[in-house]
Amino acid sequence: MEHGTLGRRDHQVSNRYATAHEALTDLVRLVPDFPSEGILFEDLTPVLASPEGFSIIVDELAAAAKGMGAEIIGGLDARGFLLGSAVAYKLGQGILAIRKKGKLPPPVHTKSYSLEYGKAALEIPASGIEVEGKKVVLVDDVLATGGTLVAAHDLLEKCGAEVVGYVVVLEVPGLGGRDRLAGAPVVVLNEQY
Repeated sequence: MEHGTLGRRDHQVSNRYATAHEALTDLVRLVPDFPSEGILFEDLTPVLASPEGFSIIVDELAAAAKGMGAEIIGGLDARGFLLGSAVAYKLGQGILAIRKKGKLPPPVHTKSYSLEYGKAALEIPASGIEVEGKKVVLVDDVLATGGTLVAAHDLLEKCGAEVVGYVVVLEVPGLGGRDRLAGAPVVVLNEQY
């Protein structure tokens, strides 16, 4: 690499995992009774920190997003930023960071929604980014109740975008999140995990 240039890092990670399922099975850290008693928390941090785990996860998320016809990737605050950015880069697309309320300077488009423990809101810039008419795939780490993904969907549709799919790494079973995402395909990498 020449002095004063960033260069481009073009290499493939040699991977001991054939599928995301294998990486998740091997690398997810299970934490009992977190954040409260009776919950088994699936910590993705070791997966994201592993070059092999991160690579296979991104490869499979990107393949799913490409198959859905993505023109831009929407990454949800916060781990959706990490995953969505890598997916967008792999596909040669842009990333739209869908932020929690209060993180962006005005003007913004906002969508409020209910959580099991209160209210929240998501925002995107109202100027400087054109999403109208774009096909967006939403990327996040976990699908639980689906509230955040539904809010992101509604926010983007309000701005004239078309949400053509959802890709996530983990799904918390029994919370009905997938049922709330009607109208576009859902790909969850841990379906076999």
